[in-house]
Parts: sequence; C-alpha cells; structure tokens
Amino acid sequence: MAINLEDYIASIRDFPIEGILFRDVTPILTNPEAYKETVRLMAEYGRKVGADLVVGPESRGFWFGCPVALEMGVGFAPVRKPGKLPRETISCKYDLEYGSNEVHMHKDAVRPGQKVLIVDDLLATGGTAKATAKMVEELGGEVAGIAFVIELYGNGMEGRKVLEGYDIYNILKLSDQ
Repeated sequence: MAINLEDYIASIRDFPIEGILFRDVTPILTNPEAYKETVRLMAEYGRKVGADLVVGPESRGFWFGCPVALEMGVGFAPVRKPGKLPRETISCKYDLEYGSNEVHMHKDAVRPGQKVLIVDDLLATGGTAKATAKMVEELGGEVAGIAFVIELYGNGMEGRKVLEGYDIYNILKLSDQ
C-alpha cells in the first residue's frame, strides 16, 4: 500500500506569526515508513540529476538532506545561521515570508564543478533556497537540482519564480491557505 505523505503534514494557523499557515513536516519524521519514502523519493531525484553532494539549510534541510545524502552515497554540507560554523564561511542574506535572514556555508564545502542537490522541507518564497544556490555557485559548484518535501502555492508564494532557471522537485504541492 502506498503512503500518502500529505497525511503526515500538520497545518498550524498563525504560526510563527498571525496570517501564516505553517506546514509542519515533523509528523513525517515520527513515522518510519513516511520518512523512508520521503528520503527515497528525494534521493531518486538526486540520482536522476547526477548530484554528488547534498546541501541543506538548517534545520529542516538537515532532517531530510542528511538521510538523502546517505541514501545516495554522497556527502552532506550544512548551511547555517550566522555564528554557527567554526571555520571560514561565505554568507548570503535573503527575505522570508515573515522577515529576513542570513545563511552561511563553509568556504570549502563545495568543490569547483561539483554537482549539488539542495534539499529543504518547504518552498514558499524561495529565499532560503536561492541564498543557498548563490553560495553553491559562488564556490564554483553547479546546482543540479533543488528538492522540497512541499511546494506552497497561493498568496505571495513566488518560490518557483524566484528559483527560475533551476531544476525544482517537490513531493507535495499544497495551498498556503
């Protein structure tokens, strides 16, 4: 019997601020079959695009990116908030649907010419993924693809437009309402 991954997405109204419908992927993590299927689908996509490194932004990109990298037999490089990585980093600022942020990556995380799969839980405005892609490219890597558990559509959810030119994969597509 196939798993309907949408059954493992919780919807929380007005989180983290009023007017946001937060799509919570943590129920996937608590169900081994749902988690395994999510990782399998993302790893299948990663193999298809020929990625030889997985990059994931904290923290939900870690939850999916690390097991995807293991499933693919490739390495994983973290993208973190300021002050969290111990060695020399590069950074990129970006906007969220409810504020702004900045992410960092170690300068030696991506080798020139390396094909990178970016993995995260959700595509909304595209800011985090775009910032991550910019850093991968700044280090000389090639973004082979960007994989999400969920792509949101609706009011102001322009993530796919922001990521125009990149190969995008999502398991689920849900309304932001």
